[in-house]
Amino acid sequence: MASLMENLIEVLNAECSEYEGLLKLSQEKKAFIVKGDLENIQRITDEEQVWVGRLNRLEKQRVEVTADIANVLNKDVTTLKLTNLIQLLNARPAEQQMLSDVVDRLQSTVRQMQIVNEQNRELIQHSLELVEFDLNLLQSMKASPQTANYNRGAYNAGNTISSGYSGFDAKQ
Repeated sequence: MASLMENLIEVLNAECSEYEGLLKLSQEKKAFIVKGDLENIQRITDEEQVWVGRLNRLEKQRVEVTADIANVLNKDVTTLKLTNLIQLLNARPAEQQMLSDVVDRLQSTVRQMQIVNEQNRELIQHSLELVEFDLNLLQSMKASPQTANYNRGAYNAGNTISSGYSGFDAKQ
């Protein structure tokens, strides 16, 4: 059991370190979102995918170690939570403290990740709204008012005033 607890604490520490690195990347990404630097946003997004892959591997290890601990304790793995496991370690205060510390650190880091990700989501949403506004503005410029030319029957015969802009030019 002691070796399983050491493995769990080791995996949780590794997960926490990965999440802290991912948090730094997300904070860096936030600055590039504000600047509108698409090249660096893409670079960071690619780096984030690598971090997420490592986190997925660590998560699989954590699930395996937790399943092994549940088997040793004769508990249901689906109901065994880290907080329950901390309470079960009353007889081993050193391991209980180490596990409690790493769980607290991991929870804090994940909460910070959620905050930064929500901020990034809102910034991206605002950027998309600005792009949509710009596109609508360009389209409305294309449909500018007509001249006030009338024919004999008092019908408007005016032409649309246009700058000759015909739409989005992808080559620019």
